[in-house]
Amino acid sequence: MENQLGLLRVRIIRGINLAIRDLRSSDPYVVVTMGKQKLKTRVVKKNVNPEWNEDLTLCISEPILPIKLQVYDKDTFSYDDKMGDAELNVVPFIDAVRMTRFKNIPNGVILSRIMPSQQNCYSEESCIVYENGKVVQNMFLRLRNVECGEIQLQLQWIDVPS
Repeated sequence: MENQLGLLRVRIIRGINLAIRDLRSSDPYVVVTMGKQKLKTRVVKKNVNPEWNEDLTLCISEPILPIKLQVYDKDTFSYDDKMGDAELNVVPFIDAVRMTRFKNIPNGVILSRIMPSQQNCYSEESCIVYENGKVVQNMFLRLRNVECGEIQLQLQWIDVPS
């Protein structure tokens, strides 16, 4: 692939207080899209606080597109119900990755901080950190277009040998 920068591992950790879409609960799963790439987690049955702990890997290339997350409730006899969505600008993360190239950075250094705002889906401050030779970011994203819910995830950069 031309213009390929590397791979981004997106760990979908868990959902918190997701919306109820069935009688008493939901059967949630997450769809992650970036441009034409589309990946999804497994369905967690009857749980509004699901734990996925699933790694999904996206190929990052120029230009850098946002990551879109959509949460759905799996239904058997009808269309899956929407349970909210979030969008994540990965440019600050990629900028932090570029900052670490060819530099000797100590373990645990915070490369960047991202504060929640009206322009993003962060529900609390998120730090991009250099840990054990890798650039990592943990975050909580609040879901939009829904009455409640957050998704906890982690980004980790994977260098691809050229």
